[in-house]
Amino acid sequence: MMSTDKQVVKAEQENEFTTTHHVYEPHRAGIPPLGNYARELWKRREFASEMSKATMRGANTLTVFGQLWLVLNPLLLAGVYYLLVQILAGGSKGMDFFAQLCAGLFTFYFVAGSMSTGAASVVGGGKLLLNTAFPRLLMPFSAVRTAFFRFLPTLPVYALFHIVAGLGFHPSMLVALYFLGLLIVFALGVAAFFATIQVYFRDTTSFLPYFNRIWLYASPVLWSIEQVPPRFEGVVTIMEYVNPLHSLLGGFTECLVNGDIPHLHTWVTATVWAGAVFAIGSLFFMSREREFAVRL
Repeated sequence: MMSTDKQVVKAEQENEFTTTHHVYEPHRAGIPPLGNYARELWKRREFASEMSKATMRGANTLTVFGQLWLVLNPLLLAGVYYLLVQILAGGSKGMDFFAQLCAGLFTFYFVAGSMSTGAASVVGGGKLLLNTAFPRLLMPFSAVRTAFFRFLPTLPVYALFHIVAGLGFHPSMLVALYFLGLLIVFALGVAAFFATIQVYFRDTTSFLPYFNRIWLYASPVLWSIEQVPPRFEGVVTIMEYVNPLHSLLGGFTECLVNGDIPHLHTWVTATVWAGAVFAIGSLFFMSREREFAVRL
């Protein structure tokens, strides 16, 4: 009997040391080894894809009416802005301007959607963060994938207005794919940055709609770069260095709507903005992600 009791005590002592214990405490900021981290990201890309699909199914985005709403929402907004600009311009704007407005709004809402869904991705992760080991950067990246697939149904709608406006199709329009790629890279960085900020400041998502509205007016959506009067060229020059979407979105719509090749300065500025924001947002996220569990 004594031997049995000793065995039980011994088993409990062994179990105490062999059982896995999870202790969550603040971690000093630091960037993990980038090579290993990048390999883990690529290895688990299907995980991010499935998270995105689950989000879209939960929001009924994959249904017919769900995709119809993705188009109707920015399209109705484009109609409102078109009427306002028509009144201000004395009725001088035609269908070509409406096509440009749709292209700008659809693309801007992709970036804004990446920002808002990315900001909520980590905080909304809940128990997934506590119980599953994976590179946390997959969460804002998954949010950008969701925003991009919500953006795709708007492209055929834009193509319809492009044809109605009689703008024609040119081989130079393919250059817009480069700027679209830069916009995706930029959105990944923005989503990662605001996902980190949201962990520490929970009111960030409440502030973003107001920020996006101001950003919309300051971006070449309701206006285009080539239509800016000469007296405002100084303001436009400042915006090139302050507003990333000035070159990213301006170059995209210039290629897509007008079929023009942007100036070399626009190419360089857009590339630098996309690369810099992606690097800053991703590195900032990775430097803080080991502390997320204790902050949620």
